[in-house]
Amino acid sequence: MNSKITARVAPISLYRYLHEGLLIVLLAIGFFLFLSIITFHRADPSWSHQVDSTTILNAGGRVGAWISDFLLYLFGYVTYLFPIILFHMTWELYRDYSNRDANTDILWSRIASRVIGFVFTVLSATSLLHLYLSDLNFALPYESGGIVGVTVGNAMLQWFNRMGTTIVFIPVLLIGTTLLTGTSWLEMIETVGSWMMRGVRFPQWSIRLPSLRFNLFHFFQQSTQTKIEPALKKSLVEPSLSSDDPLFSGPPSTRENKINIQQDEMAPARIPRYSQSNIVPKLSLLDSPSNEKRMGVSKEALEQRSREVEDCFNDFGVALKVVAAHPGPVVTRFEMELAPGTKVNKITALVKDLARSLSVISVRVVEVIPGKSVIGLELPNQNREMVTLKEVLSTKAFQQSRSSLTIALGKDIAGEPVVVDLAKMPHLLVAGTTGSGKSVALNVMLLSLLYKSSPQDLRLILIDPKMLELSIYDRIPHLLAPVVTDMKDASTALRWCVVEMERRYRLMASLGVRNIMGYNIKVREAIDHGAPLLDPLTPPNTTEPPKELQILPKIVVLADEFADMMVVVGKKVETLIARLAQKARAAGIHLIFATQRPSVDVITGLIKANIPTRIAFQVSSKIDSRTILDQQGAEQLLGNGDMLYLPPGSGVPVRVHGCYASDEEVHRVVNDLKQRGKPDYLDEIFDDSAGVDPTGYTESAMIEEGNGEKDDLYDEAVAFVVKAQRVSVSSVQRRFKIGYNRAARIVEAMEAAGVVSKMEGNAQRDVLVPMQE
Repeated sequence: MNSKITARVAPISLYRYLHEGLLIVLLAIGFFLFLSIITFHRADPSWSHQVDSTTILNAGGRVGAWISDFLLYLFGYVTYLFPIILFHMTWELYRDYSNRDANTDILWSRIASRVIGFVFTVLSATSLLHLYLSDLNFALPYESGGIVGVTVGNAMLQWFNRMGTTIVFIPVLLIGTTLLTGTSWLEMIETVGSWMMRGVRFPQWSIRLPSLRFNLFHFFQQSTQTKIEPALKKSLVEPSLSSDDPLFSGPPSTRENKINIQQDEMAPARIPRYSQSNIVPKLSLLDSPSNEKRMGVSKEALEQRSREVEDCFNDFGVALKVVAAHPGPVVTRFEMELAPGTKVNKITALVKDLARSLSVISVRVVEVIPGKSVIGLELPNQNREMVTLKEVLSTKAFQQSRSSLTIALGKDIAGEPVVVDLAKMPHLLVAGTTGSGKSVALNVMLLSLLYKSSPQDLRLILIDPKMLELSIYDRIPHLLAPVVTDMKDASTALRWCVVEMERRYRLMASLGVRNIMGYNIKVREAIDHGAPLLDPLTPPNTTEPPKELQILPKIVVLADEFADMMVVVGKKVETLIARLAQKARAAGIHLIFATQRPSVDVITGLIKANIPTRIAFQVSSKIDSRTILDQQGAEQLLGNGDMLYLPPGSGVPVRVHGCYASDEEVHRVVNDLKQRGKPDYLDEIFDDSAGVDPTGYTESAMIEEGNGEKDDLYDEAVAFVVKAQRVSVSSVQRRFKIGYNRAARIVEAMEAAGVVSKMEGNAQRDVLVPMQE
């Protein structure tokens, strides 16, 4: 193995020097040809004619005069494109220069396509110049199309007329240009069209026709956007099972690792269709990735590492073969083909021994790779790559996502961005030990939402028991309430979410829609047509006119450490979370809960059953990993944002290297949002007087369950309350041994009759009837 590597060092180095030499030679030839052509003069002695003067005016001297005259005589004005073609070839060599050690084979197919494209371009361009600009031969030794254009053009005119010859040569010119430069005319047309659409952005008169504007925007949005899936993309190194070919096709191309950061003056993200304002920050507020060149892993290093892996397994009595390797920004996955009869459990049991033998921090075994019959072995790279938030937010996967709840997680092991939609999850559970990157990931999720949604599209409820992590977001315009730090207030906020969920369900039922998107479409269309819908839930006995329905924003509840709620409030919070997780998706309410204590008393079976989408950061034991993901693997993560993402509807976790957002970046974005708008808090979020029981059921919902008749125990209950001079639903429930719903209906009937008062701010009622002697 070592002799093979040593034998290849010299050819690779020689290829690198030849590459550099050719680059310099092409650049020099192009510059000399450019000077010679632009300084061509008929008075110089040249190839096509002789003059008596010995003075040479050409900047390239006698050689430059002869070469420019020869080329202009043959090709006419097309000659002026030759330096541009040479400069383009030089640019291609320079662009591929970073891959000089990847593959020393000459790409003959590429050279052949360039030569054919050059011939097609020259023949068609010179012929068209001869057909239409034959008289325009200023400062040329011959016609505008040169002798080549005259010859080919006249030959075609014998078979076609002028229009037929033009129709033949224009496609040849387009094909030749594509083969020569790699330009795609269809992509060019699409790019120009998209920029024209962005420039137009509907004239001012479209404001007077809101319905037309909405329909046109919906049409163009559906026709121009493509669906981006957050799945694992094609690996950087293709697997090869053939014994004749090399084991590895080469290191990952640095061209694929480069991130195309969009200009700051461009829109940071496409605003969803129902946005009413553009209160979104700019990408310039985030730190750009380092300009340092990222070191790729050479093919020889991958081959050597694969042999080490095979030898290590052979030492432990396991026969296998490494068939492919996929280097990524943080880890490299080796795909291994097991010998017949070898069980995967035997490989998993050797994890710690493999890490010691291979001198790495940790080793993770991927037992199942979808679509393949091999297993994976993930080893950490020697040089870890930093994944910045700006890199992922600038990708097409995030920019072209149509959802207002798009979240950027990071990059997968192949270096491709992982962008997910919270609306499809529809709730997320995040767990990991202290220092594993959990808090940074929550900041990245929040920043992703803020970069994608305006306050009219998204409202936030942030719960921060630590009073440190999320308090920085206080007073941004997206908040429904100040950042919650008291766990009793957090429980009240969750109860308000349950009430809001039930209210939205009743609104959607009255309009005959199935989700919040359908509701917003109907409300928007009614507003655009000048006939807004009225609130169907307005009480019939009220004197106030019913309010007009407005577009409902989506609500995201994010809790940094919900284990404190479970300890302070108890099972009530678990019931509230379960109710929201079960029903809140269609109402546009989504939950993101994080904890650093992944134990069964915090992540209970009820919560796991209703929140199938989970993210596990580094944990200390296999038990914690099973608690989060129902499988082991999180204990082998590397920390610092390394995570396992379990997508909805899938039992196979995806390894993701999380984005990094510094505190300075968060401060810049938050300060920018504070300057753009002020929050509009809802006071009723922390108001207990809404009549919500600990399980989240409203009293109005309980009354609706009854038949409106007087309860048989009503008189006895009134006598009990008047005698005791205190009232509560639970006391009536215990006294008469009835269910909670029935007791709540009786107490509500007492309130309607004036026996007891309404519920005060401390969730207490007063008895209004004095006790009789």
